[in-house]
Amino acid sequence: MRSLEVKNRTSAEEIKSLRLITAIKTPYLPDGRFDLEAYDRLMNIQIMNGAEGVIVGGTTGEGHLMSWDEHIMLIGHTINCFGESVKVIGNTGSNSTREAIHATEQGFAVGMHAALHINPYYGKTSLEGLVSHFEAVLSMGPTIIYNVPSRTGQDIPPAVIHTIAQSANMAGVKECMGNGRIKEYTDKGVVVWSGNDDQCHDARWGYGATGVISVTSNLAPGLMRELMLGGKNTSLNAKLLPLIEWLFCEPNPIALNTALAQLGVVRPIFRLPYVPLPLARRVEFVNIVKELGRENIVGDGDVQVLDDDDFILVGRY
Repeated sequence: MRSLEVKNRTSAEEIKSLRLITAIKTPYLPDGRFDLEAYDRLMNIQIMNGAEGVIVGGTTGEGHLMSWDEHIMLIGHTINCFGESVKVIGNTGSNSTREAIHATEQGFAVGMHAALHINPYYGKTSLEGLVSHFEAVLSMGPTIIYNVPSRTGQDIPPAVIHTIAQSANMAGVKECMGNGRIKEYTDKGVVVWSGNDDQCHDARWGYGATGVISVTSNLAPGLMRELMLGGKNTSLNAKLLPLIEWLFCEPNPIALNTALAQLGVVRPIFRLPYVPLPLARRVEFVNIVKELGRENIVGDGDVQVLDDDDFILVGRY
């Protein structure tokens, strides 16, 4: 299938309006396969609490630990089960342009509403190469560009974004370089989502961001919706910051995976190389939940302090 043959019924304008997008967690069974029953529960929680979009197979969803078959299957499953209720944005980016093209063709073929694309990491390219890489996938459908130099080792500078922003399929940028960069874009009409939960309140209400692509909303979707849709609220932002800081005490998604297991929402199973947070951090999470109010955090049962032996680490998956 050539990219010009891929049809998509969602416009970039529809994607530009999304304010709360959750980078959804991928849960696992003891053998390392996807736990689709738990995944569906997580998706329903997001929809019931007002998330407007989800990123499937992003960093938080551990797309880098999936085969492409798994990746496209999960995008297709999400569209088939939830596509009428929430916008599904598939992370089909890669540091290989060939892989990015192929995965994006497949993602749109199974119905995803938009694609998330990162710049080539590790085998970095020139600025002209970045433009060519993104242009190769932008023709296929609505696209969010993801700039996270702490993971890729290379910043996507504004000159590149302004060049590719001329494409009708360019929905906007998930930006992790801070609110100064966000304002630079929004002042020139580029749609931006904050990629930093700890800065997203100010990004939204002070720097022109449309919203956030959030990790924290996996745990507190209702509060994050209020933070993005309810107007400036410095007290709520301050209330959420201890949870946000805890979530990023180690590289994401280590803390999130630990938290959801302690809440009983997913099984305590990790695909290596991720391992759970140490016991002291697990105890700290219980106290954070109590401070925020158990009713504001996903799940129905009491939050538990799991023992080391409760976790299953899977190396073959």
